Amino acid sequence: MKKSSYLKDVVSRFRTHKLAMIGMWVLIVELLLLIFLPEIMKLQPYEIYSGFGAVPGGEHILGTDNTGRDLFARLIYGGRTSMYVGFFSVLISFAVGVPLGMLAGYYRGPVEAVIMRAADVFLSFPSMVFILVLVSVIGPSITSATVVIGIMGWPGFARQLYGSVLSVREKDYIEGARAIGTKNFAIMFRYILPNAFAPILIAFTFGIASAILQESGLSFLGMGVQVPEASWGNMLYAAQSVSIIATRPWMWVPPGVCLLVTVLSINLFGDGLRDALDPKMKI
Repeated sequence: MKKSSYLKDVVSRFRTHKLAMIGMWVLIVELLLLIFLPEIMKLQPYEIYSGFGAVPGGEHILGTDNTGRDLFARLIYGGRTSMYVGFFSVLISFAVGVPLGMLAGYYRGPVEAVIMRAADVFLSFPSMVFILVLVSVIGPSITSATVVIGIMGWPGFARQLYGSVLSVREKDYIEGARAIGTKNFAIMFRYILPNAFAPILIAFTFGIASAILQESGLSFLGMGVQVPEASWGNMLYAAQSVSIIATRPWMWVPPGVCLLVTVLSINLFGDGLRDALDPKMKI
């Protein structure tokens, strides 16, 4: 009987992971809603209506905020913002950390010392405090939050790939590639990276959840996405007074639930992906 390919094995193992499948489908449905619902329902997150602080009902499913903006529209657009920051900040971390981790693990010596000590310096700072400082210097916005969270996240990718490269670089097929004169760049990206990529892919998934939480934390503290732009974090920031928490749960419960469900779904998906990519796992 013909052996199934590695990719088929990964897909098969992933499909048997029930919680991961639930997380994946929740994310798919959520992304479809975030992409298409604004056009279908003609949502206007920045338009100010006459009813300030209106209760849910009628034209406004979740009512309006204290400025008169539709809360449901802001919830949907806030999801877009949070997903955008989560994905692109991790993409920045990936783009910086992967090449540096590759260079440190492959060349060792002074290159390794400089890159890994720089990673240690970044990791020695409390990340949220450092992010707050940098954002306050640059100025709070979607772009600054994305870039700063991304820059602060590169050491995790670098250290992850560094460890993987160390375990792969001494394999026989790498020595064979060197022996036939293959250039270092080709060895790194043709032979080493594909065999060390699975942990990076898993870290990328979990990194998105972490970045979404960091953006929400920044926005909740008033240093992330700024009004009139919407994010789940600044919706929670706008509803942090005791009177709103006690009397207007529709202002803070929906963004809080969306944040919880999104991060949980991403983590479940990441757990399933980690188990599926592990060759020691059996179906």
